Amino acid sequence: MDKGLIMQLGMFTACLPKWPLNRIATWAAEAGYDALEIACWPRTGGRDFEASHLPVADFGPAEQEETLLLQSRHGLTFSALSYYENNLHPDPERRREIHAHLRHTIDAAYALKVPCVGTFIGRDPGKSVARNLSDAEVIFPALVDYAGERGVKLVIENCVMEGWHPDGYPGNLAYSPELWEWMFGLGLYLNWDPSHLTWIGIDPVPTIARYADRIAHAQAKDVEVDSSTRQRYGFFGKTMKGDNPWDMGWWRYRVPGLGQVDWAKVVDRLYEHGFTGALCVEHEDPIWTGNPQQTTQGLRIAHRTLRPLMVH
Repeated sequence: MDKGLIMQLGMFTACLPKWPLNRIATWAAEAGYDALEIACWPRTGGRDFEASHLPVADFGPAEQEETLLLQSRHGLTFSALSYYENNLHPDPERRREIHAHLRHTIDAAYALKVPCVGTFIGRDPGKSVARNLSDAEVIFPALVDYAGERGVKLVIENCVMEGWHPDGYPGNLAYSPELWEWMFGLGLYLNWDPSHLTWIGIDPVPTIARYADRIAHAQAKDVEVDSSTRQRYGFFGKTMKGDNPWDMGWWRYRVPGLGQVDWAKVVDRLYEHGFTGALCVEHEDPIWTGNPQQTTQGLRIAHRTLRPLMVH
């Protein structure tokens, strides 16, 4: 069967920030993955999770040829190049840097014929939601046009990004179907991830049918909710988080199969509604992380969960 006509099982490379892309591609192909969503943060030597697997800011003909040869050698699809940053950053200079790097990522996607570039809406936490949405309506049309002129779709992941807000409120204004409908009006598409929907109280499965025509890419991440712990902290999570702004206290991400997402229904609905993109494992499971051996074992668990559900 033509790979281009069926859903593919992929992985997001960000979980292996210390490995070069060629090593990840070799491992992924041997492990039975079909596709890679490639992390494209700048090579600044910053935080560990900001993986830089393609030099998009300096992506010339030599890099293009090398990357296409790597892709061909391993028989992999590159489903998206992704740079998940705050496109509404409150610092104007930092915002300009983010937009410039996003354009570099779009350029690299065009050179490699990758259909999607992943990013966030983001948020200025010092402004109201309404002000942020108004700002986005000014900022995003130019980015959407830049991508569209190159045959690339900008896909927004529906991650809440609560750690970006000083009080743990949503830091990425793309977390709910209401906000999806708003951003679709700007020409943006959805990188659909059920884990975020689950912990904020939205059943992810029914959202597939309603928004199938705007789901250009999908991520496979699970979530484990502890309702008894939520009795202490409430929905908004811990107030005193120490040095970890991401510690909500009552839920945690897991690899597919170790949380509460019904993957059989998810995959079935994606097929039912004609999804032919990639479903890429985004591995943020705190149990199966810490070193490459643990991380790759987590990716194997995810593969064992999802592969039997998919046409191959």
